[in-house]
Amino acid sequence: MTYQEFKKAVIGISEELQVADYELYYTESESTSVDTFKQEVNEYSTDSSMGVCYRCIKDGKAGYASAENLTEEEARSLVLRALENVKSIESEEESFIHEKGDTYQVLSEDNGKEPSGAELVENALALQKEIYAADSRVADGTQSYVAYGRSSYALCNSKGLDLEDKSSYALCMAVALVSDGEEMYNGFEDKDGSLENFDLKKIAAKAVENAIATIGAGSVPSGKYNIVFTGKAFAQLLTTYDSVFSAEAAQKGMSLLKDKEGEKIAADIVTIIDDPMYKDSTVKRTFDGEGVATYKKNVIENGTLKTLLHNLSTAAKAGVKSTGNGQKASYASNVGVGPFTFYLKPVEGNEEELLAVAGNGICIKDVSGLHAGANPITGDFSLLAEGYRFENGQRTVPVKNITVSGNFFTVLKEIEKIGTDLKFIRSMGGKCGSPSVLVRDMTIAGE
Repeated sequence: MTYQEFKKAVIGISEELQVADYELYYTESESTSVDTFKQEVNEYSTDSSMGVCYRCIKDGKAGYASAENLTEEEARSLVLRALENVKSIESEEESFIHEKGDTYQVLSEDNGKEPSGAELVENALALQKEIYAADSRVADGTQSYVAYGRSSYALCNSKGLDLEDKSSYALCMAVALVSDGEEMYNGFEDKDGSLENFDLKKIAAKAVENAIATIGAGSVPSGKYNIVFTGKAFAQLLTTYDSVFSAEAAQKGMSLLKDKEGEKIAADIVTIIDDPMYKDSTVKRTFDGEGVATYKKNVIENGTLKTLLHNLSTAAKAGVKSTGNGQKASYASNVGVGPFTFYLKPVEGNEEELLAVAGNGICIKDVSGLHAGANPITGDFSLLAEGYRFENGQRTVPVKNITVSGNFFTVLKEIEKIGTDLKFIRSMGGKCGSPSVLVRDMTIAGE
């Protein structure tokens, strides 16, 4: 059966069994990827998944059931299993089926051409060739990766909602390995969007440049340094702490931002935005995991916390409207809370201009150990980092084997300057981004 046929069957069975409040959520995705090694295709893979989740409410409690086979028999089983599961629910948390009446944005037509498998292979090999051609020091172990995927999301419910979103993306990554005759160094660069718009030569050159920039890297004396985070590095930090903006986390005592709406929590220069329809996003969503219309919102505006992110349940507890941030990690998951395209608003200048303002210090290009070295509840972090030193605003030597420590909430208050060179990384709900950021007197552990 098609989804439309299955949906019709589920609706009919729900009416037959007199289920008054129910919801059917559906996702489908397909992807193809190619990676290369030594200028040959190393792996060509395809993946597809599809599933539905039925949620019903009886006596104020929600029962869930999921399936991957769209048949008449499965439709009936799905409804019956959800009704049975209601009996085992002990939580007193109120559940909701969203009412019809929201105004939904309209997705622009996807004009990007879907590439064939042969075109993906051609681009992956071409990118690999460009990496090797970029510098004589490029060594075997260098890889390239090209992928294309598309997804569909649909939701219908007993309140009259019948929604569907479709999205597609292409991803390109160059991983360059270079040798100075004694050691190996790596660097990478990635882009997403549409395959026809990728500049393979530029992507390859940047990956090689990033690898070469680490040659001879060493540590630094421990102490306090002015820090310039590149957009990528600060986006890594931001995506690690995006959960603190969840009303669900706050209501469970897992975020220090509980009851802080309307208070100053960051420097005046800081505005953080969640935009499900961001122009360059590869996964735009007009509705969330509960069918609530999504919209662009300032989570922090000029340093003030304007709103936490809500789903229907957290919004009801807080006495506010949902912000359209009900998120499902998969079709079978319960609804949580999370951002879509979440980013620090650009202000003025680029990385080099921030270096000039900072004078002397360290530019951090990448952080790691985010799961072990960051505490989303307290905001404390101690992360492995690499980048380069700068003096009088000029880059000097590469740096590695250092640890940057601080507190996320303190960092938000001490941001002095924000650039315009916005860089996005992929995150759980979509994308997370930031321009370059200047923070003074941060603790660095090194030699």
